[in-house]
Amino acid sequence: MKSIDLVQHLLLRSGTAWVLWVLGALSVASLGIIIERWLFLRARDCEPRALARSIRAHLIRRNFAAAAEELGKTKSVAAAVAAAGLQLADLGPDAVEKSMQSAVAIERGLLERWLAYLGTVGNNAPFIGLFGTVIGIIGAFSELGHGAAGQVPSTGPAAQLASQAVMTSIAEALVATAVGIFVALPAVAAFNYFQRRIASLLLGIDALANLVIAYVADARTGQTDAFEKRLSP
Repeated sequence: MKSIDLVQHLLLRSGTAWVLWVLGALSVASLGIIIERWLFLRARDCEPRALARSIRAHLIRRNFAAAAEELGKTKSVAAAVAAAGLQLADLGPDAVEKSMQSAVAIERGLLERWLAYLGTVGNNAPFIGLFGTVIGIIGAFSELGHGAAGQVPSTGPAAQLASQAVMTSIAEALVATAVGIFVALPAVAAFNYFQRRIASLLLGIDALANLVIAYVADARTGQTDAFEKRLSP
C-alpha cells in the first residue's frame, strides 16, 4: 500500500466526529475561562480616585503603615501594588519603587492567566474545523471514485442518488469549519476585551503608584498637589 493510500485510509477511518468533539471540548473550556476571568477582573477592578481619597489623610501625616492597612481592605490590583510599596516606605523611595515594580509583575501574571489559551483557541479553532472538513471532502470524493469505478451510469436515478450522496457528505464536512469558526469568535472577542481591561487596570496602578512615591520621597508640595489634583474628582 502506498503511503498516500495509507494516510487516506487512516483519515477516512478516523472520520470527522472526533473533530467536532475536540471543538466542543475547547468551546466548553473557553466558556469556563471567560466566566472565570470576567469575575476575577471585576473583583480586582477599582477607582483610583476613590483609593487616593481613602488614604490621603494617612499620606499627609506620613502614616504609611496605616495607609497600607487601609489599602489591604480592598482586593483591587492598584491597592495591592501600592500597599506593597508602602510596606517598604522606611527604606526610601527607591525601595518603594522596586517593591511596586515587583508587585506589578506578579499582578500582571495573575491578570493575564489563561489569556494565552483563549488566544490559541481563537487562532487555531478554524484550522481544526477545516481539518475536519478536509477529511469529509476526502471521504466524499472517495465515494465518488468508487462509484465511477463501479461504472455508475452518468444519467438516471442511480447517478442522481450518487450525486446527492456526495453533496450530502460535502455539506456535512463543511459543518466542521462552521463549528470551528463558531468556537473561535467568542474566544477572540473575549481575548481582546480582557486585554483592554488589563490595560485599564495597569493605568490605575501607575496613577496610584506615582502618588505613593511622591509622598514617600517627601516631594515638593507642588508635585504632591499635582498628583492629588489628577486623582481628585
